[in-house]
Amino acid sequence: MPIAPMVEYDQATPEVRAVYDDIMATRGTNTVTPYWKTIAHHPPTLARTWRQFKEVMAPGALDALTKEMIYLAVSVTNRCDYCIEAHTRAAREMGMSETMLGELLAVVAVANGANQLAVAYQLEPVGSSGGPIQGKISC
Repeated sequence: MPIAPMVEYDQATPEVRAVYDDIMATRGTNTVTPYWKTIAHHPPTLARTWRQFKEVMAPGALDALTKEMIYLAVSVTNRCDYCIEAHTRAAREMGMSETMLGELLAVVAVANGANQLAVAYQLEPVGSSGGPIQGKISC
């Protein structure tokens, strides 16, 4: 259960409605997800977060599917069930196959495991030891 109430459109201040309107226009929908409705109880956080999200997730050097898959990978690592569901659904709608999902989750699992081993062994970055990275795999 959320610790803050959702702000529905009809209860929103003009400032919050403006952000909601931009979210709906940008996404081509007539609804705002619970995430945005929940953070809307603090309008400055809503506006700032939406601006950042809109800017970062916009088309750029990385295509939209790649960005969604990165977002999904980070959500898995951070254990955010809400984000995992939302970004899995979005990535599937953009063309992510079950094979792609499986490979993505395998990368997340091996990266998290390797990171934990590097932390546990207190390894220094390769660049600090002066040794070049050999081959195609960086670890």
